[in-house]
Amino acid sequence: MRLLIVEDEPDLRRQLQRTLTDAGYAVDVAADGEDGQFLGETEPYDAVVLDLGLPKVDGVTVLERWRAAGRDFPVLILTARDRWSEKVAGFDAGADDYLTKPFHSEELLARLRALLRRAAGHATPALECGDLRLDTRAARVSVDGEPIKLTSHEYKVLAYMMHHQGRVIPRTELVEHIYDQDFDRDSNTIEVFIGRLRKKIGQDRIVTERGLGYRLVEAVTGA
Repeated sequence: MRLLIVEDEPDLRRQLQRTLTDAGYAVDVAADGEDGQFLGETEPYDAVVLDLGLPKVDGVTVLERWRAAGRDFPVLILTARDRWSEKVAGFDAGADDYLTKPFHSEELLARLRALLRRAAGHATPALECGDLRLDTRAARVSVDGEPIKLTSHEYKVLAYMMHHQGRVIPRTELVEHIYDQDFDRDSNTIEVFIGRLRKKIGQDRIVTERGLGYRLVEAVTGA
């Protein structure tokens, strides 16, 4: 899953990027509203963390412009503790949730997990496809109760597919959502990750739709 952080305070921006990267997300950052608005309009993010007190273009205006442009990704706004009016303005502009500064990293991660689940139509933190289970809280995967060890990129591919199971996902879409903007992307590596995942979770769980992409399905009974 790929996230955007728009935050002008350097230390907090680095902290947020490190926290979210360590949690297994691909993360892009912007230091002002102008750059943040551009990235949000041109890149396919799964969710955005948006500070409201930004230079060049304020966060509320950025959010209003995103929504006017049809960008519907979940947005978590960051506000100062005593600025309740900012929260109201943020929600009215199209925000999905808010977090007041200072905050604990665990709460940030929990709120983002909830936003990502709801955006994909899932109600619980554990995503399931048959006996394949992915716990988004602990970043753990199991098949029929047995834990499966994945590399970071294998996990990112599977997590994205679990959030969008049943849908055909083009290879280019996977590339866009598991790598950040600065990563040297190679779409051919997706085939490698898919091959490794099949060996670990079962060959019949990821179906190749020729010319279209990949689809995650429940394992065929008795296969």
